[in-house]
Formats: sequence, C-alpha cells, structure tokens
Amino acid sequence: MTVESIAADELDLQLLQALQLDGRAPFSKIAGVLGVSDQTVARRYAKLRSRGGLRVIGATDETRIGRTRWYLRLSCTPDAAEALATALARRPDTSWVGLTSGGTEVLCVMAARNRDERDALLFDKLQRTPRVTAVSAHCLLHTFYGGSLGWFSKAEILPPEQIAALTPPPAEPGPDPVVLDATDELLLAALGRDGRTPVTELRKVAQQSESAVRRRLEQLRRSGVLFMDVQFDSGLIGQEMRATLWLTVTPSALGSVGAALAAHREIVFAAAITGPSNIVAVAICRDTMALYRYLSERIGALDGVPQVETAPMLRQVKRLTYEGPR
Repeated sequence: MTVESIAADELDLQLLQALQLDGRAPFSKIAGVLGVSDQTVARRYAKLRSRGGLRVIGATDETRIGRTRWYLRLSCTPDAAEALATALARRPDTSWVGLTSGGTEVLCVMAARNRDERDALLFDKLQRTPRVTAVSAHCLLHTFYGGSLGWFSKAEILPPEQIAALTPPPAEPGPDPVVLDATDELLLAALGRDGRTPVTELRKVAQQSESAVRRRLEQLRRSGVLFMDVQFDSGLIGQEMRATLWLTVTPSALGSVGAALAAHREIVFAAAITGPSNIVAVAICRDTMALYRYLSERIGALDGVPQVETAPMLRQVKRLTYEGPR
C-alpha cells in the first residue's frame, strides 16, 4: 500500500499531533480531547502503524546523561552503502542512520559511552572498512531544533485548549548529567522498542512494582533524559522530499541563523556542529520544486550564510532508538 493512498486526513493529523505532545497518553484521554470514541482512536492508530510507518519511540537525550553526540559523514562506493548503513544501525551507540547523495554517502549520529569506544569506531573500524573512501566526524555543539520537538510542534492542527489538555508537565533538567542505574537502562531499552509499552509489561522488565515503575518513568521524563519521539512517513503529511543541509555560517551569525531555521516549518532538525559547515539541518518539503523555493527564498534570505550544500535523503535506516546496555 502506497503512502499516497492513505494520506492522512484531519483526524489522523490530530492524532499524530496528540502523540507528538504525549506519546504515552492513553487512547481514552486522546479520544476525550478530540471528541471521538476510544475505539476510533485505536483504529486510526493501528492503521497508521501498519500502513503509514507510525512508531512511538521512547528516545534518550544523550546530552542529559553526559554523552557527546557526533554527526558522521561516510563516503563509500554505491555497492557498500546499504551494508554499511545496516551495520551502523545495529550498533547501540547510533541513534540515526540514513542514506543520501545518490547512495554514495551514509550519515550517522552516534554517542559513544566513553572516549575509547568513540575512538575505536572513528579511528579503527571505519577506517578499516572496505570501500569506505572518506570519514568526516562533526561534534554536535548545540541543538536549535529537534529532540522532543517534532514537525507537529509547528503545525496549526489542534487549537490551544486541546494542546494544553494533552501536554504533560515540562521537563526540568538540572545542571548536572543524570546517572542511570541498571533499572533505568532496562526501562529505556524497552521504551526504545515501543514507547507505548504498558506499565504492566514494564513492571516485568524492571522487576519492580507498577508504582515504582511509574515513579521511574516520571523521573526520567522530568529530568529530560526520556522523551517520546513520533516517527512516521513524511508522505502522510504531503512532504515527499527530505534533504540534509550543510550550512557554512559566519560565527557571529550562528545563533540568529539557528533560531531562524528552528522557526521554519520545513525544518525538523537543526544543530551547530564543528567543521567548515558549522550548521547541519534536515528539511522536509512537498517536492523538488518546493525544496528549490525553500533554498532560494528562505535560506537564501538569511544573513551570514555564504554557502549551503544540499543532499537529498534516500532512506532512513535508523532513527532515535535506544538499544540499552551492551
């Protein structure tokens, strides 16, 4: 079944935004806010999962547990790209893997647990991988948009009163990194497979009472370690073209350009990174003409951006899934 044949209608979009606001909200709560039955919400959710690629994932903010994220650009021969992307996706220290540049480049976001693991991947495994022709590693310095903020945070689908009714209490991250214990790791691993895993099942995973599990989840969400990520085929919302943008920005304009990108409806991720291209962003547009207009009219209008490299995304192999301890 093609995405076009199941393009999201108004209720589907409302459900997607509701899940973006709180991916663990009970169907009964979502139904009450949207003014439909529990069964209707359950059916729509099942349809979007089976035919629209919908997944609700419990994702981990690596910065909250003291890990530095790296954005890797791996150039390779076309026959090696898919195998390399698949191998990287299996690693527990990668959170996003994609194929771009006509199948000659693999993009990867990784956050190793320590310096030795980082160096082993960057200086040993990748350098020795056959048919990898170049490795470029960029440290992510600051995220302007992404994480718990998805495309629906910019959409005007639900009215303010419904948004307020579905929005959970905000995270209150402290100044110091959070130290996870074994139970936290187990819960994050389970939620990384399915963010809507019921507490009754999480209780078995953690071997703790339901009340203890609920407290743990609340602590993880309140500290900013855990957030709910809603994944779906962007074709559902009529956005067929996805591209990675590498922007070269004058240092004094980093903040203003990053803030402008974060406000653009087309941008689903934007961050400051190290390297000659010091901002990386991901844009979704309706088609190639829409991408052209976005680049020429909106990116082109930004002060302090003398150069932009654009790489259309062919396929996402992995996105924000926490695999737990090795």
